[in-house]
Amino acid sequence: MLRKSMIRKTLIATFCASAFFSVSLHASAATYKSEEGTLTVDEVVGGLQHPWAVAFLPEGHGMLVTERTGNLRLINGDGKLLLPISGVPKVWVQGQGGLLDVELSPDFAKDRMVYLTYAEAAADGKTGGTAAGRGRLSEDMTKLEGFTRIFQQQPKLSVGNHFGSRIVFDRDGFLFIALGENNNRPTAQDLDKLQGKIVRLYPDGSIPNDNPFVGQKNVRPEIWSYGHRNQQGAALNPWTGTLWTNEHGPMGGDEINIIERGANYGWPISTFGIDYNGQPISESKGEIVEGVTNPFHVWKKSPAISGMAFYNSDKFKQWDHNIFIGALAAQVLIRLELKDDKVVHEERLLGDLNSRIRDVRQGPDGYLYVLTDEDDGKLLKVGLAQ
Repeated sequence: MLRKSMIRKTLIATFCASAFFSVSLHASAATYKSEEGTLTVDEVVGGLQHPWAVAFLPEGHGMLVTERTGNLRLINGDGKLLLPISGVPKVWVQGQGGLLDVELSPDFAKDRMVYLTYAEAAADGKTGGTAAGRGRLSEDMTKLEGFTRIFQQQPKLSVGNHFGSRIVFDRDGFLFIALGENNNRPTAQDLDKLQGKIVRLYPDGSIPNDNPFVGQKNVRPEIWSYGHRNQQGAALNPWTGTLWTNEHGPMGGDEINIIERGANYGWPISTFGIDYNGQPISESKGEIVEGVTNPFHVWKKSPAISGMAFYNSDKFKQWDHNIFIGALAAQVLIRLELKDDKVVHEERLLGDLNSRIRDVRQGPDGYLYVLTDEDDGKLLKVGLAQ
């Protein structure tokens, strides 16, 4: 059984060690206008191949970045992009699939475990699904030792679409994985399948016996919530400890959801979007459907949202209690202001970059770190002029 006090102490210790994080930059900052002041944007590194996610190492040791093409890269504390880390699993680079999210163990200071999600091919190589695994980062940070798959999406139904996926640890150390429905709409409602679900696991991949569907016949016990489409953003609300995710709608209807135990989030029986042919989603019964948990926030016109971060730092007080979300199609960084658990204002930033924003994370130094999903992808450091 997980011990809450020990895990919380480890999280605090890791964050405090990370507070000394800094990275050398190669060029002076570009500046842009924003409602909260002059936005500064520094390029930390370029030359990344469709980067997907970034995670911060403690004690100023830099960052880990995944490239969808299959590489895990280390950016050291001097801002230098190093050779790929070995020991990463073979990934299925097909369509939207490849190497996806990266997250550190809550107990990283002791176990040095790095968690990855990735697209994994079926035995015949014709379809795939999302998998997750973990390995120990070597002391010299050049390889993942003993990488082991701890989760696989079953069945594997994707031909290259809608893998999700994000990894989040909650305050009690449970592991959540947000999954796509492999572009097979009805499966998001099928509880005997892992498409369009959030799963909740122990860090080793075993299943907690208090998951909502444990013991039910023909239901996957890993499931925590269901009825999701293609989740590409997830974060733990630092003020409430609740899990929030975001997901792509079809044509319209991108959503933010606050995740509740055992809840149905509606896809495809409930949606604010339409099909790409301009017709209603055939399975949909409307935007609001009885028995379905309504989204926290909806975009009727899809920005194609991706990585998500709550801003929880004293560095830039103008961003207090804001959420930042990357957008692929809109090619912006979305800033949402929260008040009384509602979105009261939206601002779109970095549109002049003309780049798909794949991930955004708050660094331990209080700056935002943004990944651009391009052939020549970049990691950018974003702040406000002071």
